[in-house]
Amino acid sequence: MQIKDREHVEGGRERVTVVPESVDDLWHLQYVLEPGDRVAGDTTRRIQRNDDQMRDTGGEREHMWVAIAVDDIEFHKFANRLRVGGEIVACSREDQLGFHHTLNVEERDELSIEKRFKPDQEARLEEAEEATENPDVAIATVEEGQAHVHTVAQYGTEERATITGTTGKGEYARGRSELFAELGTVLERQDADAIILAGPGFTKQDAYKYFEQNHPEITDQITMVDAAAVGDRGVHEVLKRGAVADVQQETRIESEAEYIDELTRRIAEGAKAAYGPDEVKQAAEFGAIEHLLILDDRLRKERGPDGEWAIDVDDIVRTAEQKGGDVTVFSSEFPPGQQLANLGGIAALLRYRLE
Repeated sequence: MQIKDREHVEGGRERVTVVPESVDDLWHLQYVLEPGDRVAGDTTRRIQRNDDQMRDTGGEREHMWVAIAVDDIEFHKFANRLRVGGEIVACSREDQLGFHHTLNVEERDELSIEKRFKPDQEARLEEAEEATENPDVAIATVEEGQAHVHTVAQYGTEERATITGTTGKGEYARGRSELFAELGTVLERQDADAIILAGPGFTKQDAYKYFEQNHPEITDQITMVDAAAVGDRGVHEVLKRGAVADVQQETRIESEAEYIDELTRRIAEGAKAAYGPDEVKQAAEFGAIEHLLILDDRLRKERGPDGEWAIDVDDIVRTAEQKGGDVTVFSSEFPPGQQLANLGGIAALLRYRLE
């Protein structure tokens, strides 16, 4: 994320101009934005008249600048865009004021955001800005007869390919080579800055030797890691081992995996942990929270009109931070976030056990 400008405006609000540089940045922005914010940018629009009829322009759209009062935000991962909808409150054509419009924000689009930023939203912008320098990572897990390729993003991991083939050597050697060949081709297409090659046994070493002979351009990017499984389980094991951190100083999903493992361990032992809104609220009031864990989807929902909790989520976050606790907002796209959702969407690692 590129942050181009920051300025304070009336009413204690701040205007920040950003340029998202990746789909990760668009994902971050969905949790920075909320209803009531003012968002502005360049767009195209078919001109609408006061009688709510479209002017006959042959389907052509006109370029203009608009500012909207945000009503809804939707992240479309597979379309690589963020849709931000609301009423037009300022525009380069005054006759469009008051109409509804949707800004389709894509990579490299400049966007102006005006709002009262909450601490976790400020932190998310900073995280996105720092992550610009992190290399892209692909994780290939391979064993006899199958291989999987995942890419690592800040919103989670995504499976890019599943490859199957024959097993063993000898008369099956050709099928095994075909598996490695297809895996090498998939990894080349990812154009990743770093590749982690993982799996049980010696198959990964054999795959690496094949790459040296047939795909030498990717071998310098490869780090080999032992893993007991392949696929999603293998990727989770790679993340827990810290392999991704060797090429990315800190990854969001890796730290989330560590926190959720520590949380579940403490819960199983009846140790210093709390989960669910009521328990966590009590822990925050007592100043017992060492680390607050909250799900991004739940945080956004509870801040809006459709919230289900009888407590103020921002009050919990604010109280935890004021009393020296750290806060991590989990991605709902990654398995640790899904585990946190099963625990009510909010939990805490505590300084001491609540009786």
